[in-house]
Amino acid sequence: MREQWGTRAGFVLATIGCAAGLGNIWRFSYVAGENGGAAFLLIYVLCVTILGVPLMLGEFSVGRRAQADAVASFESGTSRPSWATAGWLMAAVSFVFLSYYAVIAGWAYKYFVDYLTGATSEMESGTFTDYFGAFVADPLEPVFWQFIVVTLTVTVVAAGIKRGIESVNKILMPLLGLLVIILAAYALSLDGARAGLAFLFRPDWEALSQPGVYLAALGQAFFSLGIGAGALLTYGSYTTSDQKLAPAALTVATGDTLFAIVAGVAIFPAVFAFGLDPAQGPTLAFVTLPEVFNVLPAGRLFAIAFFVLLGLAALTSSVSMLEVPCAVLMRRLQWSRRRTAIVIGVAAFLAGVPSALGFGVWREIGLSGMGILQTIDMIASSILLPIGGLLIALFVGWTWSGADALRVAGMADGHVGRAWLFLLRFIAPCLIVLILLALLLG
Repeated sequence: MREQWGTRAGFVLATIGCAAGLGNIWRFSYVAGENGGAAFLLIYVLCVTILGVPLMLGEFSVGRRAQADAVASFESGTSRPSWATAGWLMAAVSFVFLSYYAVIAGWAYKYFVDYLTGATSEMESGTFTDYFGAFVADPLEPVFWQFIVVTLTVTVVAAGIKRGIESVNKILMPLLGLLVIILAAYALSLDGARAGLAFLFRPDWEALSQPGVYLAALGQAFFSLGIGAGALLTYGSYTTSDQKLAPAALTVATGDTLFAIVAGVAIFPAVFAFGLDPAQGPTLAFVTLPEVFNVLPAGRLFAIAFFVLLGLAALTSSVSMLEVPCAVLMRRLQWSRRRTAIVIGVAAFLAGVPSALGFGVWREIGLSGMGILQTIDMIASSILLPIGGLLIALFVGWTWSGADALRVAGMADGHVGRAWLFLLRFIAPCLIVLILLALLLG
């Protein structure tokens, strides 16, 4: 018998946990910092509204209708067997994401332990660049922390839907919400709070003329919500017939977006309080912020709370990434959940080792000046996820009848339902294709 969520709240919290992870804290903060802050945020919210919610509901619906894994959901939803390729693509994308996502999550666990044990207490200002550089260049330490993350992820997934994924998210998501609010409240007490809030909420309208801002916002929306990687489809397949998908999609998208915004409120006032550049790129959380923590009153406690938040948020997302290929192979190979989780976890760990070593012994390998991890992240988040979203839009919008789509999604044939179908059939595919073309031709 196929596993199911125990409660609607468990489904919603697990799906928010799937979405709210490193993308909301580590990635959102540096991408917003590189792309003008408020102008980026405005386009990001529009992308979530116009593309994110409709596609999320579509992906939920594919899983709900089939009550099966990503591959079987596409196989059973149409008479054309070639659609199964979309399911395999999504399972592969989730696997790839897990491989390098665990590396970045490992950095957060490393920092948490170092702050907890006081290993950073004697460090002077201006030394965190060398500290981080030495850590990621080490041939063993990044791999060790990556292994810790993968092990925790496998442990949760192996425990099952109710006892593992749902139970963990019921505890972690309220805790994460409380932590990010406390950190934001503390950040607002700093002298740089007004400048940080202005950067995040007062748009520089000239930034809207930059095509890169739109590409960054779309990529962040897909990365943060997890659209096109099969996790939403897989989680949707564990829902019961009485669980309404449309309110769940809206709740998850809203919760995920608010989580990212509040995380920005926690980060940017601290950055501006000490005259630092918000456009620091991927090192913002691991170089710039530790410099801030080093001179803040009670900075060590702030740092411990921040990296607990980052590490636990990463865990809730990595669990969803492992669940997608696990669900496929459990059915295909008739393996137990525990065996499947261990095998895929080991494979993902090995696949992620090059990303872990890409800042040290393998730093010369990459594409267009990017290292291994950055290259994989660019391909996965900016190309493969939008392609996955495009496939969802075409599959639900054009291979299903409108009546079928509305029925599975639990929506009436009214203005809202027809608007959803219009966005799914026309707006989403056109925007995704245009932005993919701009990325590939640019």
